[in-house]
Amino acid sequence: MRNAAAAISEQVACYASSHSGLEYEEYVTQSVGDATRYVRNWCERHPFEEVRFYACGGDGTLNEVVSGMVGRPLSQVAAVAVGSGNDYVKYHGSVEDFRDVARLIEGSPTKVDLMKIGDRYSINVCNFGFDAEVCRNSALVRNWPLLGGRNAYTTAILKSLSLRHHYIQMKVDGADFYDDYLLLCTLSNGKYVGGKYLCAPLSQCDDGKMEVGLFRCMPLLRLIPLIPYYMNGTHLQNKRIQGLIKYCRASKVVVSSTNPFWLCIDGEMVYGDYFEIENLQRAINFVLPKK
Repeated sequence: MRNAAAAISEQVACYASSHSGLEYEEYVTQSVGDATRYVRNWCERHPFEEVRFYACGGDGTLNEVVSGMVGRPLSQVAAVAVGSGNDYVKYHGSVEDFRDVARLIEGSPTKVDLMKIGDRYSINVCNFGFDAEVCRNSALVRNWPLLGGRNAYTTAILKSLSLRHHYIQMKVDGADFYDDYLLLCTLSNGKYVGGKYLCAPLSQCDDGKMEVGLFRCMPLLRLIPLIPYYMNGTHLQNKRIQGLIKYCRASKVVVSSTNPFWLCIDGEMVYGDYFEIENLQRAINFVLPKK
């Protein structure tokens, strides 16, 4: 985010002034995908150098940086959380923890899982069905006064209610899992989606498994009262709605449909009728802020 660039640059310069020998380079991305190209090119030019990239933005920026450093074991990524959602970092702490540049510089890496979808990657959540329609509409309403900003995802839910039935076939680790209309499904290594929705409360980011959470179709009057449970992460143990949810942990998921549908990958939209999502265990070095 350009508005945050000056503040981040100031924090880095302040830290460098009191820590001699710190070498760093600042780069402001110019377009979508530019961070991936920059990171990949840097790693190709310096294949034997240890490096830490600081993704300054939200989940989309983090996704781009991670996608550029896949397969580079000497690279690390730190997330400076100045985006609109900042969902992934909430797994590891508060958003404020990931805005302290000094603590990130002095932080330590931990290995985390990554989902691979064709030639794309996801570090947080992939989702489809109603959830993906919400992501699409969230981008459209983000700049609306009052209803946008932090409220954009909730506004998008209301805007997407007419698009909540999607026919999907799913296989999980080679076995049939679902063949029917559904409301939504999330595949998660992180825990949060949409800024404040705890979609995968049981997720573990380094166990080699993604959390699969599928909601069956339901009438609108039954759906709306369930939103608070989905927001606070109590939907899996709520006896009132357990019959409406299918949950499992998986290494590989195959999703297809007779009609193309939207798949949301860390907030980025992809359109198709067939996707294979494979979880790569401990594939990325993710930096946690110093405590």
